[in-house]
Amino acid sequence: MYKITDLQKLVEKELSQQQFVVEPKGLYEPIEYVMGMGGKRIRPTLCLAGCYLFSDDVEKALRPSLSLEIFHNFTLLHDDIMDNADVRRNQPTVHKKWDENTGILSGDAMLIKAYQYASEINGNQLKPVLDLFSQTAIEVCEGQQYDMEFETRDDVKVEDYLTMIRLKTAVLLAASLKTGAIIGGASEQDADLLYQFGENIGLAFQLQDDFLDVYGNIETFGKAIGGDIVANKKTFLLLNALQLASGSLHHELMTWINASEFNADEKIEKVRSIYSSLNVDKLAKEKMTFYFDKAIDALKQVNGRESMKEELRQFAIQLIERSR
Repeated sequence: MYKITDLQKLVEKELSQQQFVVEPKGLYEPIEYVMGMGGKRIRPTLCLAGCYLFSDDVEKALRPSLSLEIFHNFTLLHDDIMDNADVRRNQPTVHKKWDENTGILSGDAMLIKAYQYASEINGNQLKPVLDLFSQTAIEVCEGQQYDMEFETRDDVKVEDYLTMIRLKTAVLLAASLKTGAIIGGASEQDADLLYQFGENIGLAFQLQDDFLDVYGNIETFGKAIGGDIVANKKTFLLLNALQLASGSLHHELMTWINASEFNADEKIEKVRSIYSSLNVDKLAKEKMTFYFDKAIDALKQVNGRESMKEELRQFAIQLIERSR
């Protein structure tokens, strides 16, 4: 009987056996570098979990599960170029270690590799898996486009933000679970319910990330607190604050947003105080709980192996409780 941790180990073992570097090495070494950076391997693990809900044979989902991890890391590689980021997982980003052109081309090769891995499945499952992969890949691109546009738009609404994070983050988690379910032989209804579980957990997870960036503990959150505030990132909290603030509070918030020179710690403290006075922290928690409850409700309706359903429920709880 597999647990989530067992499935993670299967993924790591399979990844360690992949030979990413062939000629020309200049194209493939950055791929091996990115794939070797680590991470929790959440997406391929969820793919295996989706399969194991309906089938004892998780091995058949291993190669397709890697397609999701390769694709995820491809998006990070290109995101780093777009953001001109220096570091990823405490290591230099590809475009800094090599150069921008290498990053673009190696990223392109990763996307193609992802399709190759996704294709290594039973013939009658090939089309639904590839159709889902393609739909998800284009939605992630749409999410990234919205994210970039939001940086310069001043008319972004809370609903726009929720659409963006669904596309950029949630759909890949959902597709990972559904891919595994398809390979495991799930009914269309069960596969769709599992997709809903993943999608709603993804939304709750991103809202939790927004919340922790403002109210989290640096030791448990794992990165600096207040980065979104300093960068004026249009998160769920900021967009709600802009919608709710009036009078002097609105003026103070806009002053901090428009300030070109400021003390970062002071800005974080002042904006956090504005958020709290407007109760947007409570709104974020309520929305997080809303999506979490929707996810668990969908999972309850899935006709699959009860032990793995419980594993997925506990996994979801751990994702949402990482601030405690």
